[in-house]
Amino acid sequence: MQKWLAVFGLLFLFSCKPKQMVADSGASKNVAVSKIISGHYANSKDFETLNIKANARYEDDKQTQNVTAEIRIKKDERILVIVRFFGITMAKAMITPDKVSYYEKINGKYFEGNYSLLSKWLGTDLDFQKVQNLFLGLALDDLTKGQYVEALESNMYKLKSKNNGNTEKEFLFEGANFLLKKEILTQKTEGRSLEIDYLTHKDSPKGIMPFDIAIQAMQKDKVSLEIGYNSVSFDEELSFSYDVPDGYEQIFID
Repeated sequence: MQKWLAVFGLLFLFSCKPKQMVADSGASKNVAVSKIISGHYANSKDFETLNIKANARYEDDKQTQNVTAEIRIKKDERILVIVRFFGITMAKAMITPDKVSYYEKINGKYFEGNYSLLSKWLGTDLDFQKVQNLFLGLALDDLTKGQYVEALESNMYKLKSKNNGNTEKEFLFEGANFLLKKEILTQKTEGRSLEIDYLTHKDSPKGIMPFDIAIQAMQKDKVSLEIGYNSVSFDEELSFSYDVPDGYEQIFID
């Protein structure tokens, strides 16, 4: 059961195999924070539905697991995640603005609850919008509502949060399109950190999308997830069917 909990805890980002990769462009000089933020949000996507298929490799200190996943998004309303192993559906999750629900077949268990459990796993407060942003390669936080210091690092523009107390946040962007390349959230007192690396991007019918993603979550132990997208399609008519099979046992997790 814990294996599938962990996979769902991190399996909220995906993308697609490229027809043409988008080349990174280095940051050449300091620019205003407002320009970086507005340039980043120029990459926002206008769509009704998004269907993503991907391969994922999950690893922690005790195990490694390779799975495939299908992510169906109805923008701003719901996200259905289907995890398969050798083509067989092993687990499903339904994510809405109000709650997170999932079930897994091996142990016949299911869970329904709010975002507090997922936030605890990843070391940062999450809600539906942040989860959706992860899929689209956008910053978790609404950058227009924060205060940041701008700098150049590794030939990228960096925004670092200020006056956030225990929580530190860093966002790094490439120079041409202000695509998000790295996102780091650290809670020093709890010894927790989350790092999301968007390694490559590609063009899609709705704009530039992430392609390869690497995630590392560190609390007491290190958990990592590597993701490669196989296909992406927009505005298809999708089914969001989610029904817990009869006889499954509900679990409650602190």
